[in-house]
Amino acid sequence: MDAAVFVTWLVSALLMIALFGVVIRRLLGVRIGTARTLLAAFLALWITPYTLKAMIPHSSLNNPSGGEFGLYLGLSVGVATVSAMLVLVVAEILVPTGSVPGPLELFRSWRGRVARARRYSGILRIAVRHGLGRFLRGSAHSGLHTSTSRQGLAQNLREALDEGGVTFVKLGQLLSTRRDLLPAEFVSELTSLQDQATPVSWTDVSAALDGALGRPVDEVFTSIDEQPLAAASIGQVHVARLASGESVVVKVRRPGIEQVVERDLDIVGQLAATLEARTSWGHSIGLRALADGFARALREELDFTVERDNMRAVAASLGPADGIRVRVPTPVTDLCTAQVLVMDRLPGTPLGSAGPLLGRLGDDVRQRIAATLLDAVVGQMLTVGVFHADPHPGNILVDDDGALGLLDLGSVGRLDGTTREAFGRLLLAMDRMNSLAATDALLELVDRPDEIDERSLERALGQVLVRYASPGSTVGAAAFTALFRLVTETGLAVPSDIAAVFRSLATLEGTLSWIAPGFNVVDHARQIGRERFGTLLQPRAATQLLEDELASLLPTLRRLPRRVDRIGDALEHGRLKVNVSLFADRRDRALVIDLLHRVLLTVLGATAGIMAVVLLGIEGGPRVTPTLGLFAVFGYALLVCSIVLVLRVLGLIFRRE
Repeated sequence: MDAAVFVTWLVSALLMIALFGVVIRRLLGVRIGTARTLLAAFLALWITPYTLKAMIPHSSLNNPSGGEFGLYLGLSVGVATVSAMLVLVVAEILVPTGSVPGPLELFRSWRGRVARARRYSGILRIAVRHGLGRFLRGSAHSGLHTSTSRQGLAQNLREALDEGGVTFVKLGQLLSTRRDLLPAEFVSELTSLQDQATPVSWTDVSAALDGALGRPVDEVFTSIDEQPLAAASIGQVHVARLASGESVVVKVRRPGIEQVVERDLDIVGQLAATLEARTSWGHSIGLRALADGFARALREELDFTVERDNMRAVAASLGPADGIRVRVPTPVTDLCTAQVLVMDRLPGTPLGSAGPLLGRLGDDVRQRIAATLLDAVVGQMLTVGVFHADPHPGNILVDDDGALGLLDLGSVGRLDGTTREAFGRLLLAMDRMNSLAATDALLELVDRPDEIDERSLERALGQVLVRYASPGSTVGAAAFTALFRLVTETGLAVPSDIAAVFRSLATLEGTLSWIAPGFNVVDHARQIGRERFGTLLQPRAATQLLEDELASLLPTLRRLPRRVDRIGDALEHGRLKVNVSLFADRRDRALVIDLLHRVLLTVLGATAGIMAVVLLGIEGGPRVTPTLGLFAVFGYALLVCSIVLVLRVLGLIFRRE
């Protein structure tokens, strides 16, 4: 066979395969994967000559007439097509399209899969090295019933997370604020995780600055300290001076950190999805949603333009309070990019190392500073909806005169207007010990389940208020922790923005205790809620609220007479119709579709079984081989389909939800 004949044969075969694929997909009427469709078409093309040879009578095999040959050719093509369709149907039942990655997807993602496998292996080695292997194997949590054993495990977990890198350090810091999920030993140990790292060399930092700013560093800053002021896992900070003489701080993102974080976030997401699907506790707390929120927050920290905008939003909500100001850095907008953040340098000392300074200020001043800081953060939550989500002592500066500065606004929480109002009403209800109002406000803050016993929730919340928020209580942020635990135990899903509120308050409690030991967070938070939302009950505020509501309802009130007139006219002339949408709820639709699916599979399976028995009982007919008839082939194929369909129905019936 010469090259021209071979090419002609190959092109013809490919065209026939494509034609068979289009016909098969059209006949089935469903979307089938391209690869398996082409394979089925190739199967049909391959068996067509054999079915044609089996159908043509032996006497006419060597010299069939044109009409006879066309008839047998059409029958053989039909048989081959039906056979390919049966193969596709069985393949779809056993391995639905999309359940396994295709060859193109595997080819495109093989590098990512190899990198992920290597990272998985590295994480596994870290876990085993720190004594966490038995938990990865699913062993029972024996030996963890004592505080000593839990403390040992918590220390091992902290060391493993610290060695895992930036993503896992951030994850440990997040878990350290979830007192509702972890025992106290774990919270205490994970709190000590420090977001610090070895500084990047000045050569790499300078190259990153040149690339991000689009010009050499010497043209932007008259001087810059090559020794970093601080080095964290995401970026490091250098002190510099602008041409105007202003002292600024330059925050530079570590080169290559984005790829490392994305790889680790993919692993965290995969682990969260697996645990949520396979464990009851993972499903109850919405582990996948928590992982998504964590990933979203960490990606925001990587983009310094987000922190630049956060500083502006938080600065807009701050002002003088009790004679002490709370400041945030002012970004130099023209020099801020996704990789570099330039801002003015605030005076002061980090709270973590400001013990001597706080000692000189006196107890009264320290109490006032703590109250001012709490008022600033809670005010951010209730006023603008953008608040500092990680106010630990390392992110708070205190000056000699008691002025405060908020740093590291890359991690913030955001609350919409409705959520801010519900949170304020919750604080107000806590102040008044009103469990009914607190329950209503709480149900607006969380994702309400389909079924909930509101009376039991009200009683449980009332007990929390009596125990933790009664006048004279000194339990601090334990009230918020108990409230968060109550939400989890009652099956209420906590959205990520509300979790950020509780996390911020829990972190702030430790910071305020550092500033002023014995400072009562709950008492002052209740006071803030009373001051900010108690005014809504005054006559002047009620009048203004009524005016606002009437202004929003005015367009509806204007259209109301016309609509009433139309309804009355339609009722008078017998044209009034009421449209009811059946199965409007997706759960009702899902139930009906599931029942129809099972009934249809049962009918198809029974029909295929009956047809298989009938075909297998027919003698004679066309022969595929000297010992096998065509009716028998179809009978056995239908019998297989019947068995598969019946087994599928049984699997759906006996499947455990």
